[in-house]
Amino acid sequence: MKLSKEEKYQLVLRYLNGESATDICLEAGIARSTFYDWIRPYKVDEADSEYAVSASEFAKMKQYITKLEQKIEVLQKVNCTASTPLKEKLHELALLYGQYSVHTLCEALNVDRGTYYNHIFRSKKDNNSYQFRRNQLSELIRQVYEENDQIYGAKKIRAVLSERGVAVSDKMVAKLMQEMNLHSIRNYVKQDYLQFKEKKKTDHLKMRFSVHAPNQVWVSDVTYFKHESRFQYICAIIDLYSRKVVAHKISQNTALSSSQLRLSRLTPLADLKPD
Repeated sequence: MKLSKEEKYQLVLRYLNGESATDICLEAGIARSTFYDWIRPYKVDEADSEYAVSASEFAKMKQYITKLEQKIEVLQKVNCTASTPLKEKLHELALLYGQYSVHTLCEALNVDRGTYYNHIFRSKKDNNSYQFRRNQLSELIRQVYEENDQIYGAKKIRAVLSERGVAVSDKMVAKLMQEMNLHSIRNYVKQDYLQFKEKKKTDHLKMRFSVHAPNQVWVSDVTYFKHESRFQYICAIIDLYSRKVVAHKISQNTALSSSQLRLSRLTPLADLKPD
């Protein structure tokens, strides 16, 4: 199994925090000799013991370095410095809104976060650059969404855009997807299943399918078929004695008649009330 540098680092970090190397190797499916090769660069010799840091301190240092690198990127992209008048700094930072965290943007040019938020919310409606970037991002998000069969959610789409060199936050992707009414199909499948599970009716038949007279037990089910690129739903009601269809209904959505919905869970005729 091929692991990325970040995945290897997370395994090493677990070891440095006291977890057994054997347990980590068994879970990750790697040889211990390979794992010890990964650990070696993080070990501290006695000669360097005065510079030794804990695993948590190392992780904080890594986060700090990443933040500094992002600040440098911001300073390279803007056409001003920390000593530039506030109005110019706000204008430049507004162009990078959504690409970096607000903390990083404001710290890079020494701008108060409250002032920055006020500027963004006050001017974004009239900010052509801001709107242009939103339109660009929306088009890219829709493209990735369609390329992956409408399955990817905000986090995965953000990861794909990052690989393509587009800097954007999860929050911005989720916001634009909501505005475009784009949702992961998998989420809807889970929701539909949970709703069905909650609304599941009682099985009155208890697997007793032998009926000795007509119109004693009716059973029903709903299925669907595709006709001219649209799905049609059909509910058929069958007399369990004769096995004949006594009624049916076809609809373009699942909201069939209330009587048929009551029949759709193997409900005995005696329990039904006419509409």
